[in-house]
Amino acid sequence: MAEEELNTLVVGREAMACRFEVVLNAGEVPGDTELAIAALDLVDKLEERISIYRESSELSRINATAAAGWVDVSAEVFDLLQRARDLHARTAGAFDIAAGSIVRAWGFLRRQGRTPDEAALAEAVAASGMQWVQLDESRCRVRFLRPGVEINPGAIGKGWALDRALEQLAAAGAPSVLVHGGQSSVRALGTQGPAVPGRHGWRVGLRHPLRPGRRLATITLDDRALGTSGSGTQFFIERGMKLGHILDPRSGRPAEGVISATVIADSAADADALATALYVLGPGGLPLIALQAGTVSAILVMPGAAATIRVVLANLDERTVEIEPEAGLEVEWIAKPPAPPATP
Repeated sequence: MAEEELNTLVVGREAMACRFEVVLNAGEVPGDTELAIAALDLVDKLEERISIYRESSELSRINATAAAGWVDVSAEVFDLLQRARDLHARTAGAFDIAAGSIVRAWGFLRRQGRTPDEAALAEAVAASGMQWVQLDESRCRVRFLRPGVEINPGAIGKGWALDRALEQLAAAGAPSVLVHGGQSSVRALGTQGPAVPGRHGWRVGLRHPLRPGRRLATITLDDRALGTSGSGTQFFIERGMKLGHILDPRSGRPAEGVISATVIADSAADADALATALYVLGPGGLPLIALQAGTVSAILVMPGAAATIRVVLANLDERTVEIEPEAGLEVEWIAKPPAPPATP
């Protein structure tokens, strides 16, 4: 079936500094517009809870008071903090929701990038890290073990909100839906269009990180989520050097050597966080993020030799990813999953 024959309903709204959209197969579920609006209302409510740009949010209250003692937290926000703690451990600290002091030191909190002096950076790094965040699961509360610690959900918040929105849509009876935040965080359920032989999942485009308006690849999401991290649009120039907004929380400095990192996982929160960690870790992080025969897949884009672009795909195959042909593109498939058994 041609793409133009697919009839979809798209309902969108600005939230979390980007465009959130709910995409449904038109007419597939009664009250589809109302369901989409309710999902976006949920995103708004979640933003009110976790935005560090709103003094009334739970995370702002935690940042302001948790160094002085225990702070009670809602079950939803506590779930976010627990997930962030687990992902911090899984990525050996390359993803760290408690690196807000470093983000602030570099000026990225207000989108005014600047290089901090060595003393300021050292102070920010000293106050950064999940090792300073203590979670009390029995009483759903949190505290910081030293002053200056800040939670910043920028690398997981959108995906976490998308997960909650999709869960609400599925519970309301939507069998097939795609939700995204700023196109860099996506989660899909079911199949785009009518159920016909050979059609499965939702096809999404992966932007070319160096050529605006072009696709690097087309990815089919079968009940999966996708997160992409890159510094192509958020950076500043200092002394002729391009400094990206993705910081290595271990060193406190901008991550280097990677153009973009994309992760496909079961949840959008995991995909977002792991994509950020992979951007920080580079190719050495592939065995940690996309374990062979595991449930997480990855696409890493890096500079190649002689002005080429190197694309490494882990735990993926041609059924899921179609790379757009391009001169100077080096494509490497690693940990490729086994082909499905032939149909008798």
